Amino acid sequence: MPPLDLDIPPQAHVLLRNNVEYLLKLLISNKLFLIGAVVVLFFMLVAVFAPLIAPYDPTLISFDKTFLAPSLAHPFGTDDLGRDILSRMIYGARVSMFVGLISVLVSVVIGTCIGLAAGYYGRFIDAILMRFTDIMLCFPTFFLILAVVAFLQPSLFNVMLVIGLTGWMSVARLVRAEVLSLRSRDFVVAAYIGGISHKRILFKHILPNVASVVTVSATLGVAGAILTESALSFLGLGAQPPTPSWGNILTAGKDNILFAWWLSFFPGMAILLTVLGFNLVGEGLRETLYKH
Repeated sequence: MPPLDLDIPPQAHVLLRNNVEYLLKLLISNKLFLIGAVVVLFFMLVAVFAPLIAPYDPTLISFDKTFLAPSLAHPFGTDDLGRDILSRMIYGARVSMFVGLISVLVSVVIGTCIGLAAGYYGRFIDAILMRFTDIMLCFPTFFLILAVVAFLQPSLFNVMLVIGLTGWMSVARLVRAEVLSLRSRDFVVAAYIGGISHKRILFKHILPNVASVVTVSATLGVAGAILTESALSFLGLGAQPPTPSWGNILTAGKDNILFAWWLSFFPGMAILLTVLGFNLVGEGLRETLYKH
């Protein structure tokens, strides 16, 4: 018997509509989303085309050019080793975007699977998974990340893994809440009565209906992951020299902020704008997907 998609809420199908133009029209009409998307797209393009647009080698040391103020030759100035800050900022965008996207992908996959299982099966499985989630939420996330990264060898891979493994709890609770409200809906009951397997009901009928929640949560999660990576790099536990990242550029600037303000200002603004961009995209998606 084919699955019966009865009484599916319209807002849950926005991401699944064949009419892509309709969805784009809704998103473009949302000013928050549009502004955030422009900012995020800009930094993504900078990260992708870094080798083409960076004016200098980001690791090139020139002791005769240390602490040069912003100028035409070096628009963002140079650091204590004479390296061009603009070039390092451009390559640093790669680190922030890569870490943010991969770590959120890990957390979303884990959180979605746990939320689906807890909300759909309920009872004993729900109790076990949610109590484990509550235990994880009891730990201050950033200090937990600090402890794990400090114990492991500092590297981008470890940073991505740890951020992903400690950021799935909110996704799991959101997905569980949505599944609890969906599993009693007519289209899920009809599929169950029709003999459809639990696996098919979960991934064919329920998962598409929680896609909007997962998408919004993931978008907002990228902003948090970028902030966390920058903080870890600032503390020396993230990207290791000579790999440039916005966090370790800030580290070089904190001791010289009185006479080399550009070392702190430009990476700080990049972090601010990127996080703001992802948050605006997330808010725009939330408004669009839940209102339509």
